Amino acid sequence: MKQQIKTKSAPKPIGPYSQAIIYKDLCFLSGQIGINYQTNELKTSSIEEETEMIMKNISNILLENDLTTDNIIKTTIYMTDLTKFERVNSVYAKFFKKTYPARETVQVSALPMNVNIEISVIAGLK
Repeated sequence: MKQQIKTKSAPKPIGPYSQAIIYKDLCFLSGQIGINYQTNELKTSSIEEETEMIMKNISNILLENDLTTDNIIKTTIYMTDLTKFERVNSVYAKFFKKTYPARETVQVSALPMNVNIEISVIAGLK
C-alpha cells in the first residue's frame, strides 16, 4: 500500500500529484523546483540559488519521514541549459556526506513555471 508524504516545510504541489509517496522500502519524491515554501516565490536569480532551494525542499520532504539526503539512492536532474552543469554540481555535492546517489542529468526545452532546473529523487527507507 502506498503512503502519501505531505509537509508544510516544502512547496505545495502545483498540480495533481503528491510531494512524495512511500511504497514498500522506497520514498519517491516528485520533482522539486526552486520555490521558497515560506514565501511561495521562485528563487531563480542564479542557478546556484535555484539548486540550493531545490535541495533544501528535498531535504525538508525527506525529513518529514526521518530521512536525510544520505538515504537518496537516485536523482534525476532536468536542466534547460547544460552549460550550467558544473555550477549545479558545486551546490548539489554539498548536500551529500556519504556515497553519492546514482543520477542522470538531462537537458529539456522547458520546465514548469519557466524554471531552469528540476530535481526528483528516490530514497531508501533503511
